[in-house]
Amino acid sequence: MKSPQYIGSLLLSLIVMQPFALAAQPLTESVDALELLFGKHAGMRRTQAKGLCANGIFTGTAEGRALSKATAFSGAPLPAMVRFSVGGGNPRASDKSRSTRGLSLKLDLPDGSVWMQANLSAPVYFVKDPADFAPFVRARVPDPATGKPDPERLKAFNLAHPESLRQGKYLAERAAPASYVTTPYWGVNAFVFRSPDNQRRFVRWRFEPDAGEQRLSDEQGAKLPDNFLADELRQRLAKGPASFRFQVQLAEAEDDPNDATQSWPDQRRQVTAGRLVIHSLAEASSCEQVFFNPLALPDGIEPSSDPVLLARPAAYGISFGRRAAERQ
Repeated sequence: MKSPQYIGSLLLSLIVMQPFALAAQPLTESVDALELLFGKHAGMRRTQAKGLCANGIFTGTAEGRALSKATAFSGAPLPAMVRFSVGGGNPRASDKSRSTRGLSLKLDLPDGSVWMQANLSAPVYFVKDPADFAPFVRARVPDPATGKPDPERLKAFNLAHPESLRQGKYLAERAAPASYVTTPYWGVNAFVFRSPDNQRRFVRWRFEPDAGEQRLSDEQGAKLPDNFLADELRQRLAKGPASFRFQVQLAEAEDDPNDATQSWPDQRRQVTAGRLVIHSLAEASSCEQVFFNPLALPDGIEPSSDPVLLARPAAYGISFGRRAAERQ
């Protein structure tokens, strides 16, 4: 028998994805491309495949309540299901790689609604049009003869889509995080916060680690195994909780809410709308079968018209369906 989390996640995916059914068919190519690049790993996510589950508490602030009527900001401590992950579709990826790290989150709110997030350790995404996702990935598939991507194909894609290089540049300029809880995580896409008096504002958010941003030195990286992150977090939490500030950035008129490859200026107003405290690790069964749908939003938070954001549930749903079938 399937777990309640599995069944609930499947039902949620079917309900929330229904408006995007027509978009799901072409997005199959995106999931196919990920399998081509990383290989097929039965029962695993097609991206952010390597990860672990954790338990936490999210508490909203008065500043958050002023921006959004969502009950997540009521000030009451809310249990949080958290999944930390390493970028890519290889479940054996090195924890020392300069890929993204992920922080996915599920909050069950007091009014019975759900808020899900899928955050990344980079401030921007790598495509602004869902149609570019599969070509981006395919351009990076190694040629069997050389073990490397075709340089001409890669160059042609990059020249046609210079915005696709921004995320990679950000990651390449920084060493791998020393811990899952010493790197910031961004929501990447823009959302709309609707206040108690029904004012609507475009926002982006990030989780800022209270421990500060800490990355591996060359010396540290040389001494650590490829699978150090889970043990590091386990040992850290044995000494006490780890925490993040939930920072919300407010757009101004000239900021584009529909292009996830562009950051908004740092000078934009930012407020601390909440705090996430991670207090323990959890069994894999608690989150590994959950579909973290970024359009599962409570009243008071709405999606922008960012085409990447609107396409994410369909792509996640295709991946979810495949791995669910593989676990039968």
